[in-house]
Amino acid sequence: MTNPSNDIAQLGDKITNIGVYGLRLASATVLGWIGAMKFTAYEAGAIEGLVASSPLTSWLYQVFSLQGASNLIGTAEIAIAALLLAGFKFPKIGLLGALGALATFLVTSSYLLTAPVTEPSLGGFPALSVVPGQFLLKDIVLLAGAVFLTGDALRRIAKSS
Repeated sequence: MTNPSNDIAQLGDKITNIGVYGLRLASATVLGWIGAMKFTAYEAGAIEGLVASSPLTSWLYQVFSLQGASNLIGTAEIAIAALLLAGFKFPKIGLLGALGALATFLVTSSYLLTAPVTEPSLGGFPALSVVPGQFLLKDIVLLAGAVFLTGDALRRIAKSS
């Protein structure tokens, strides 16, 4: 006779494992796709207000052109995506990718504090504008996912030692 609690726990473990793989793949897809878009003039212009509004990133425009700063950001995002994908097989490389994603989404989530994200016609805070407010809000979830992937990579590294 099987123990229903064990069956539920095993099912939970299987679903969690699928979720970890899905989260790694989805995070890499988001970073890679958006990173590739950074090489277009459209995307370079679209992020200008966000990047310029933050003390963490505004310096980029003092060092690079608008497109140069966007290319640098895009290169970093694509590299992080590649590290995340390599993390499927190599946990230590995956840890670098997860830490890169963590840093990326910490910065982009901070734009919620520095960019004009509220909608004045709706009375301001807490009403978020579609862009950039609601666009940036998702980065909080991506940040939480990066934290989870960091923990998962550390767990996998410890298991392999």
